[in-house]
Amino acid sequence: MDKLRILVVDDESRMRKLVKDFLVKSGYEVLEAADGEEAIDIFFSQKNIDLVILDVMMPKMDGWQVCREIRAHDKTPIIMLTARGDERDELTGFELGVDEYISKPFSPKILVARVEAILRRTNSKMQEEETNVGGIVINKTAHIVTVDGQSVDLSFKEFELLSYFVENQGIALSREKILNHVWNYDYFGDARTIDTHVKKLRSKLGDKGDYIKTIWGMGYKFSVDNE
Repeated sequence: MDKLRILVVDDESRMRKLVKDFLVKSGYEVLEAADGEEAIDIFFSQKNIDLVILDVMMPKMDGWQVCREIRAHDKTPIIMLTARGDERDELTGFELGVDEYISKPFSPKILVARVEAILRRTNSKMQEEETNVGGIVINKTAHIVTVDGQSVDLSFKEFELLSYFVENQGIALSREKILNHVWNYDYFGDARTIDTHVKKLRSKLGDKGDYIKTIWGMGYKFSVDNE
């Protein structure tokens, strides 16, 4: 089986080497870019990149613009790196369709774990059957969701979150449990990340967004009944 290819984009050569070394040890093929323009050239010339690790602050073209360019044509998973801890940056990333958001400094082992979690899902050939619940149809193989026959454009994390809710219908899920299953790592921050995703997911599902019910002080529950 061919190695999965990851594009690492950062203007700091030491950071690129650190990330590349850990990814190569884990069996991935790694391409490097030192600025946003080079990243765009590599991404669209190679055509078969499975994931992008993208720094925010870079010369020539910053990470936000690179993300916009990629998202305008492609849904390849993107992990954003930033030296800032600004909540506005994180929200901007999610709005642009970023799949993960990691603040520097970070543990390379945690980064690799997140990469593996995303790639396991995006490259899975399992679960080809469609799931239909209350007018929401989820096709995991094609990564497509329709609501009452109309296609809904979800980010990678929104798709995974909806799938997890549907798989656990009627079960009260704490934020911690959702984070551990959908994000697949130990999460030490607050609940803004999951609440932001739920808000956007509800909005995209329209009336069906009411299926995702808030359990105050705990988390959420997916139910098609009026509970």
